[in-house]
Amino acid sequence: MELVFSQLLDGVSIGSVLLLAATGLAIVFGLMGVINLAHGELMMVGAYVTYVVQNLFKPLGEGLFQLYYPVALVAAFFVTAVVGVFLEKTLIRKLYGRPLETLLATWGVSLILIQFVRSVSTPMVLGIGVTVILGILVNRYLPKKIKSRPFAPYLAGLIWTASALLGIVTISAITGIGNRALNKPWFGPRNIDVTAPKWLQGSWGSIAGIELPGIRIFIIILSALLLLGVAWFLTKSVWGLRIRAVTQNRQMSNCLGIPTDSVDSITFGVGSGLAGVAGAAITLLGSVGPNLGAAYIVSCFMVIVLGGVGNLVGTVIASMMLGIIQSIIGSGSLLIAFPDMPKVAAAVVEFFATTSMSYVLIFIFIIGFLQFKPTGMFPQKGRSVEA
Repeated sequence: MELVFSQLLDGVSIGSVLLLAATGLAIVFGLMGVINLAHGELMMVGAYVTYVVQNLFKPLGEGLFQLYYPVALVAAFFVTAVVGVFLEKTLIRKLYGRPLETLLATWGVSLILIQFVRSVSTPMVLGIGVTVILGILVNRYLPKKIKSRPFAPYLAGLIWTASALLGIVTISAITGIGNRALNKPWFGPRNIDVTAPKWLQGSWGSIAGIELPGIRIFIIILSALLLLGVAWFLTKSVWGLRIRAVTQNRQMSNCLGIPTDSVDSITFGVGSGLAGVAGAAITLLGSVGPNLGAAYIVSCFMVIVLGGVGNLVGTVIASMMLGIIQSIIGSGSLLIAFPDMPKVAAAVVEFFATTSMSYVLIFIFIIGFLQFKPTGMFPQKGRSVEA
């Protein structure tokens, strides 16, 4: 039973990570109906932000290094939130009501982010900076007479094209210097490791002789605190009430003067920030790499489908269910804990006692569940949904 309890604790911690990631996805999907396939890559960005913060704290000494992780959590939230707001304002806002185009666009963004992390270097960052600064400044300070002309959108496209060409020239010029340290990729395609501070390592106590790993308990506590924070934000704050109103009925909210564009940006920012925190939490569980998002995005969508779109209670229950099933069944601990189980049951458990096959079992469970509750455990309510 000790083994089962240990795997149960692992399952709850896995479910907590899924909860962090799926909560943001549930809010975004529930409000805007956007299937964001780049959500997993936002988790990856949060993981790499944690890695960068760790490296910044290493030269400061052992004492200050122990404080890096809380700083990394805050940095991961704000960096990914900014990325999410930028993505919403520049791309997704233009594709509302077009789910297929949004699906393909966010998939393209996910591929761009993966390749960016693999190959980002100082020349690339400077080139992108030149492109963005020139494009924004030139378009902003164009004379109003030109902006009012019919050809203004085409001119803006030409300006961005010219800015991109100058950015490419900048990258080529800096790369041509031949400085290996300057041209070296920051991260590369290999996985990276984040060292947990000492206060997270080891055991945080025991229950009935069973050790409680500090990292697992911390992830569970972090998930619970953030869930409470999100619940308070959605139910008590002004913007949270606006988000709920837009979720229930966007057209009526717009008529009542609620700035739905700002609501969309804030919602996407909060959802992306939670994905970044989830990525920071994942770094405590093992190595992370550019393909981190692909391992979690499917699980996050399974949580949304099972729990009900946009419902926090359903997200919590579904996350814990999937995490526990994946941990207990996938590890095969039931065979060790209950060696005398019937042969038929043992054969079934053994068949699903791998990580990949545990996912198959989860898919079978969800497909069967949706036959009876196609809208999930807690379906979304509202006039816009009923329509």
